Amino acid sequence: MKPTNEAKLTFLSRSANEGFARTAAACFAAQLDPTLDEVNDIKTAVSEAVTNCIVHAYPERLGMVSMRLRLFEDNTLEIVIKDSGVGIPDVERARKPLYTTGGDDRSGMGFTIMESFMDTLKVRSVPGKGTTVTMRRQVSRRLNA
Repeated sequence: MKPTNEAKLTFLSRSANEGFARTAAACFAAQLDPTLDEVNDIKTAVSEAVTNCIVHAYPERLGMVSMRLRLFEDNTLEIVIKDSGVGIPDVERARKPLYTTGGDDRSGMGFTIMESFMDTLKVRSVPGKGTTVTMRRQVSRRLNA
């Protein structure tokens, strides 16, 4: 299915840019007329994905994070967040709740949260080359009052 609209952003893996990415995704998704709960779910999933890039992909340096947003005719939003960082050696293990490589201050719930707020979550990673997270969410169609 061909997208009806799309946008791409690239930003440094600074923690300040997590809020930027959340807001940009919410603004882009607004075209679908989502409910407040849907917007909050999307923002939370984006926050988790971008935070993973900041904390895990580039633990010792700044790097680039890209976010591609696409809308489809069936009211689906697709968000792809990609880094060129250290990668994940065992994606299956990393997706398990409570698993983290980020130290004691991390909950290890990032992928679990993304999965719970989005309809689909795909994670591809190559150690030493980076990680790509693809999330999709179909937004409910609301009747105009």
